[in-house]
Amino acid sequence: MLVGSSCELFQQGTKPAKEESGTMLVERAITIVVVYDNYQVDSNLATGWGFGCVIRTPTQDILFDTGGDSSILLSNMEKMNIDPKDIDIVVISHIHGDHVGGLDGFLDRNANVRVYIPASFPDSWRDKIESHGAEYRDVSEATQISDEVYTTGEMGTWIKEQSLVVDTNEGQVIISGCAHPGVLNIAKKARQIIPHRELYLFMGGFHLSGSSDSELRNIVQGFRDIGVRKVAPSHCSGDRCRELFSEEYQEDYIESGVGKKIVLLTSFP
Repeated sequence: MLVGSSCELFQQGTKPAKEESGTMLVERAITIVVVYDNYQVDSNLATGWGFGCVIRTPTQDILFDTGGDSSILLSNMEKMNIDPKDIDIVVISHIHGDHVGGLDGFLDRNANVRVYIPASFPDSWRDKIESHGAEYRDVSEATQISDEVYTTGEMGTWIKEQSLVVDTNEGQVIISGCAHPGVLNIAKKARQIIPHRELYLFMGGFHLSGSSDSELRNIVQGFRDIGVRKVAPSHCSGDRCRELFSEEYQEDYIESGVGKKIVLLTSFP
């Protein structure tokens, strides 16, 4: 993985991987770019309360959440040289405005996408998506949406939310919009989805703002018990959460926010 102020990389380049069943696999990059967040790692980009990231895989580009303001979302994407028309799939984690607020403006720029929404969304959202000429897919259970990317399906009781799980050579990358169902529950669900992969990185909103140090340390211990190797909390995680996770995880803590870029590898035929 490669990492820095705006780019975190673990490995570079494209190279042959091991041969499986007579087929030579090639390692190609998966790039995760935070395009919307209230925390900032690139001062050239605008902040806003909410979350959004782009996952660029060898076959498809996925926008996960749209933040709360499409003008901020689209401006940041432009500054990061991400063309909205390159996006193939949009995934919305949950119904709160700081995650879905930028969807209308995005669809005005690119309606040639499939939008994955929690099945609990009201029909007005389906009508809105179709009014732009885009397609929607309801998600209730864990679903594979591309070669390397899965949704956990709807989780939680009061606020239904889905998170993403990205399969990489380093292990699973879990991306949470706001983690209303609880970060430990999400990590356990990810483990069930791809049981043969370790939990390499958990990033995004942890929904831990206002939590006590005791509560935060219990989460850290829970992560370690489950096997989460690296963390990159942002959005609704809270300043103290970020401080404490940085203290506990040390070199395995990744400072995240708008502008963060993480590049990993996947084996691809």
